[in-house]
Amino acid sequence: MGTEEMEAVILAGVLRRAGADVTVASVEDGLEVEASCGSRIVADTHIASCADQVFDLVALPGGMPGSVRLRDSDILQRITVRQAEEKRLYGAICAAPAVVLMPWGLHRRKKVVVSQYGDLPTFRAVESNVQVSGELTTSRGPGTSFQFALSFVEQMFGRHAAEDVDRVLVCQKKL
Repeated sequence: MGTEEMEAVILAGVLRRAGADVTVASVEDGLEVEASCGSRIVADTHIASCADQVFDLVALPGGMPGSVRLRDSDILQRITVRQAEEKRLYGAICAAPAVVLMPWGLHRRKKVVVSQYGDLPTFRAVESNVQVSGELTTSRGPGTSFQFALSFVEQMFGRHAAEDVDRVLVCQKKL
């Protein structure tokens, strides 16, 4: 409950347009989640079914109190920590970098985007819309959701794939 719907849905939609096999997992008891602005999102599965899977990317939407619910999920924490330890892509947007990644220690030795939800040492905080720091990508909030998602498309599928998806998103013909 309380995830930022734009961050969750835009990320899934952009990645699917690039050809990624996306799994939206719920940390709630049910699969239907009421998002922060009242929209309802239906997850593909519960987080428990993902516990032993290996992912190319684990990305966390923000929103409140959704980020707190993500932080409090032991299963999600194990999945995300394993992702970072094994140097596979992971990311967080809006409140999630400060509310989720910081308590789990997954921001250490990384440059991350600053949000209104937490403070980082200034030598590690940046003010760009999207920050890629090794395998970690962070972003500001709903308004940067497309940039955040496209950065993952580029990291996973290459610059040309990201440009192709970007063109489709603004309904431009491929030149």
